Amino acid sequence: MSANSPCPTYGHDLGVKFGADEAPCIVSRSLHQARIAVTELRVDRPLGRLSDPIPPESGYILCLMLKEIPRNAYYEEGRQVSAFGVPASGTTLHDLQRIPLALIEQPIHSLLWYLPRATLNELADQSNVPRIDELRYKPGVAFNDEIILQISRAMLPALQNPEQVNRLFADHVTTAFAAHAAQTYGGMLNAKLVKGGLAPWQERRAKEMIAADLTGTTPLASVAQACDLSLGHFSRAFRKSTGLAPHTWLLQARVVRAMALLRSSDSDLSEIALACGFADQSHFTRVFAQRTGSSPGIWRRICAR
Repeated sequence: MSANSPCPTYGHDLGVKFGADEAPCIVSRSLHQARIAVTELRVDRPLGRLSDPIPPESGYILCLMLKEIPRNAYYEEGRQVSAFGVPASGTTLHDLQRIPLALIEQPIHSLLWYLPRATLNELADQSNVPRIDELRYKPGVAFNDEIILQISRAMLPALQNPEQVNRLFADHVTTAFAAHAAQTYGGMLNAKLVKGGLAPWQERRAKEMIAADLTGTTPLASVAQACDLSLGHFSRAFRKSTGLAPHTWLLQARVVRAMALLRSSDSDLSEIALACGFADQSHFTRVFAQRTGSSPGIWRRICAR
């Protein structure tokens, strides 16, 4: 994305708040709906005053200094909270809900990583791990993080021509940055992936789509497309992750739904059969017995005891 991005948290609109003439940026949307952005900020003529406020929002900016700042008067929510120096290669973390401000009286060269909470949430959801509450930091206090440093250095050449950046490269690097920040400063757990299987978000999406239509009329190709996979790749990966072919998993989902209805309702078996996507009561009875060892009627009577 160009430096003229109409957003106060990255690109040109962020740069002018600090007095930068230009602020090239790259924005990634590799996490479907969420964004990650990195902006190169260079201020040669300091404002001599506080930076303009960034509208508060639920998210963070991580700032890697490429040029030392000997004195860094830093403010949150209108109050000065620190005045520490920040060395070159040092990183500071800022909560955008606390309206961070800095006194711009020295030249600046830095990379600003924009990481909204929506990105952290989607990253957790796709990794099938609990969402984190917040990123931990000490206001205005710099820390050394070799991974942030190396990822940021990898982005610098791309920021020279952001319109020509390789999108796959940018998505990979920015997602790696977000995952590192979430795990290191938010305590997000690592996902346990099945080699050759679906990613957790793909498995969850596939199961949701299949279970949402127990009649089985949703084309498997549509489920594969929603997981950004070819039909053949999806089918193999689904079996690797779940131990079942998609059709077999659908039959299992029908039986699970039928069990819930047998426990909670007095509906006729024929009605339950149709509600759970079976062709008829005979089909329902045959599949149910194969998976539970008893017919639906007997299973219901046992549960009622």
